[in-house]
Amino acid sequence: MHPSPTERNAVESAHACIVIAPNCSLSVRGAVLFFLSLCAPCFGIAGALTLLGFWPVLPFAGLEMLLLGAALRLSLRRRHHRQTIVVCESDVTVQTTIGKEHREVVFPRHWAQVKLRRSTSRLHPSRLVIESHGRQCAVGDFLTEEERRGLAQKLGELIGRVNESPTLGFADEARGF
Repeated sequence: MHPSPTERNAVESAHACIVIAPNCSLSVRGAVLFFLSLCAPCFGIAGALTLLGFWPVLPFAGLEMLLLGAALRLSLRRRHHRQTIVVCESDVTVQTTIGKEHREVVFPRHWAQVKLRRSTSRLHPSRLVIESHGRQCAVGDFLTEEERRGLAQKLGELIGRVNESPTLGFADEARGF
């Protein structure tokens, strides 16, 4: 007995979608206020010391605030980093968005593998990858170690092992980990 077109569409639309993003609790407004709250006393003290004749303090204070501003800007750019992992019956799609740059990698689900690779150094985090046919895609580099292990377990349940594709028994439902 062959499935009807309606049943076939339901099976093809059954998928799991996991969206992960870095934890960026600092807003743009908060970053500006933080930066200004440090600039005021820094330049106030540097200005007072400059008036007393210690003029070399002023350029160093400016350099220090310039470096702090650059660090805050880099930190705020992480807000635009997203990874979406879509697992459907036939394939696994990893969509990575960093700002305006968008990259998509598709793996056949039947051959895809989820691997959590431990680092050779205890100072470096583990690395979670989805791989198939010699290609691999890193997932969740910005997650904590505990979150990465949880995601690896969830992806392992959804994707399965090589030659094993667990049934996705839900339709159009977003799942988190």
